[in-house]
Order: sequence, then structure tokens, then C-alpha cells
Amino acid sequence: MQATKQQQILGYFIEEAKEHLDTIEQGLLDLQATMGDTERLNELFRAAHSVKGGAAMLGFNSIHKVGHHLEDCFKLLTDDPVAIDQHLENLFLQGFDILKELVEGLQSPYGLREEDAAQTVQAAEPTFLELQTYLNRLVQASKTASKPAAPAAANPELANRLNGALKMMLQLFKQGDTPANRQQLATLCSRMVQLHNAPEWRKLLQAVHGAIVGRNAYATLAPLVIKELKLAGDLLISGKANGIAPSSALQQLLPTVTSTPTAKAVPQPVTQPAPVAAPQPMAREAIVTKTQQITIPAEPRAAAKALLEAFNKAQLIELAEFLMKALQ
Repeated sequence: MQATKQQQILGYFIEEAKEHLDTIEQGLLDLQATMGDTERLNELFRAAHSVKGGAAMLGFNSIHKVGHHLEDCFKLLTDDPVAIDQHLENLFLQGFDILKELVEGLQSPYGLREEDAAQTVQAAEPTFLELQTYLNRLVQASKTASKPAAPAAANPELANRLNGALKMMLQLFKQGDTPANRQQLATLCSRMVQLHNAPEWRKLLQAVHGAIVGRNAYATLAPLVIKELKLAGDLLISGKANGIAPSSALQQLLPTVTSTPTAKAVPQPVTQPAPVAAPQPMAREAIVTKTQQITIPAEPRAAAKALLEAFNKAQLIELAEFLMKALQ
């Protein structure tokens, strides 16, 4: 009975923690806009505080420690607003990914092993130290500046459209892996290409599209795609599109290119001699030679197109008749 009760409590904690993680993730995806909304900023602080407190009550020291780090950093933002830049956003997202990984570990078949969790937290300490140090530096710069400039996107319209597309993509990932959702994600990639004409941006979206249709698991695909598009969007807005490139991690998710099978040579059957004066059909040796020089794709429609381009109607009929006889 006691074990059942503990399992119920753990289930409640996981569900609540997921909601708090969603709140934090939404705020960090557009941290600059969040800084302009006091209530949204306070929500980030309360979400981190709740995860930290729940983890402490259940004895999850690793989750408690990481939640505490994020809570302290959000508290700094609420007390001393600073100008948000890309480096700060990246550090916050790295810290958030660690917290999310630990919470998701609770749902694994073996649960969250404290030894593994402790190693994760230890490896993450340099990230949180850099985040805290950089944030303190920004706070000091903000205090000493006589008239700090309000952060503003170089291209507000592009920034709004990019953020809207990212939020839509995030919602599709959260709805679960279904063929319809995959199709919507692929369609969204095609639309996002039109947001900017930079070839680097187009190349990145092509890689994202390939990873989505490549049937990669959402758990691997979603965080990587959202983060890469967010960083690329920041570069677009700041006029640094030439710095955009698919990461090696994203490229590893692309479908493996396999060689296309080629048509096999058709052996020449024995034919009856035709009268000299009568017009002769195209010799089957010609069909063999021509077939050996073309590539027949594995996809049926593409294969039919390749054959239609290589042979005329009479040749195709003759080839089909021979294949039918060979299969009998």
C-alpha cells in the first residue's frame, strides 16, 4: 500500500514538473519578449521554484540542485532586467535541457538513478557557473550604464514571424508523433524557407525537413530542431545569415543515401529470321545496350518515368513481353 501511495505521489510530481518545464521552455524561446512582460518573467521564477521544492520533498537531490540554479538566475532577471543577447539565451537553454533530462529520467524503466543523476549535475556545473557569471556581468553593466539602450530586434517583423513559427512547431511536437503531425511539420518547414532568401537559411531548413521525414524519434528530433532554428533565427535577425549551418548532430539525423539499383541486362532470345525486304524491329541487343546505360530508381513512379524517357512505346512493349515470359 505504501509503495502504491509513493508511486501516485511520484506521478503527480512528474505531471506538474512537465507543466512547469513547458512554462520555462516557452519563456526561454523568446527571452527578449519575456523580459518585457513582468508576469511572464515571474512565471519562469515560480516554475523553477516549484520544481525545486517538489524535488526536495521527494529526495531528488539532482533535480533540486539544477532547479535551484535556474531559480537563482531567474531571480536575478526579475530584480535587475538586463539586455538579452544570444549568448545568454544559449546558456539558459543549456541549463533548461539539463533539468528536462533529469525529470524525464524519472519515467525511464529504471527510474532516475541517483549515481547517474549526480554525474549529470557535476558535468553541468561549468554551464551554470558560466551562466551565473555572465548574468552578473550583464547586471553590473546595466547598473553602471547611465542610459541603457532598450533591446530591440534589428528586424521586428521577421523576429515575430520566426517566433510564431517556432511556437507552432513546438506545439506540433508536443501533440505526439502521428503521420498527420509529421506532414504538418514538413509543411511548416517549407513555409519557413520563405521567411528569408539567404541560401544558408534554406540549406538549414532542407536539413530539418529531411530529419523530420526521416522518421527520427521526437525525443531526439524536437529539442535539436527547435534549438537550431532558434539560433539560426537570431543570426538572420542580426544580419549574420552567413553564420548559419546545420550542426553535425542534425546532419546525423538525415536519411542515409543509398545507391539506386540499376536495370539488369536482358538476355537476347532466339528470333525467327525475317525476310530481307521486310522492315526489321529494333534488335534486342540495342535494348540491352541502352538499358545498361540508364539508372532505374527504386521508387515505382520514378522508375516508370526513366523507362519512358529511355525507350519508345514499341521497345517497351517488346521488353515487357519478354519479362512476362521470363517470369512464367
